[in-house]
Amino acid sequence: MQSQVTIKTLYRMKEKGEKIVALTAYDFPFARMVDESGVHLILVGDSLGMVVQGESSTLPVTMDEMIYHTRIVSKGVQNAMVVGDMPFMSYQPGKSHAIANAGRFLKEGGAAAVKLEGGTAVSEIIKAISEVGIPVMAHIGLTPQSVHQMGGYRVQRDEERLMSDALEIQSAGAFSVVLEGIPSEISEKITKALTIPTIGIGAGPHCDGQILVLHDLLGLNERPVPKFVKQYARLVDEAKKGIKQYAEEVQAGKFPGKEHCY
Repeated sequence: MQSQVTIKTLYRMKEKGEKIVALTAYDFPFARMVDESGVHLILVGDSLGMVVQGESSTLPVTMDEMIYHTRIVSKGVQNAMVVGDMPFMSYQPGKSHAIANAGRFLKEGGAAAVKLEGGTAVSEIIKAISEVGIPVMAHIGLTPQSVHQMGGYRVQRDEERLMSDALEIQSAGAFSVVLEGIPSEISEKITKALTIPTIGIGAGPHCDGQILVLHDLLGLNERPVPKFVKQYARLVDEAKKGIKQYAEEVQAGKFPGKEHCY
């Protein structure tokens, strides 16, 4: 069993060249499974809007919903570092607004840190949250909360801007950064330039760690998955098979049998 993962753990892993394993989780049972599988960092992502709530984007997710899911995930975690994802408009209005909402993730949700999207444009927000003692994970490249501004979910190739964003959020006090939808060669340069760990998703193998959406990895949804996703299981097929068999046995009078009765 691994010991409690902290920011210092992640820094040591980067220094030693050890890969950081990160994954999303949204509820207690899966959080416990992910934690017991040796994952270092669990992100309670606003991606729950799409994979749990059935939304077409992450934008509708609210602070109260994020706090609820973060709280139940935290209850299932003993070792991994839990990071709460700040939803759209929970930090953009200003520093005091952002600090108050970030604090809720630690105070009510049981998280150890928060994540927010953006580079130079939110560096002052990152600095303000960090200065009150709340660790911040940044997120640059393809940022889903800016999907309309970006014109869709597009790979980000502006190396100069991406490097500038990365260096700026590091200076602002971020303890790590998610690199999403960035060509591998650019992610490699950013990773080498930073002293803080980089966590890639669709950003190639050179990042200090990798993260995927749990439902994509396990095949829990039937929606198409992005190119960068590897599905390690197809649980949706097994689940539908079990549910169908249950329905058939109930209708045929086979369930419950004598062994299921008191």
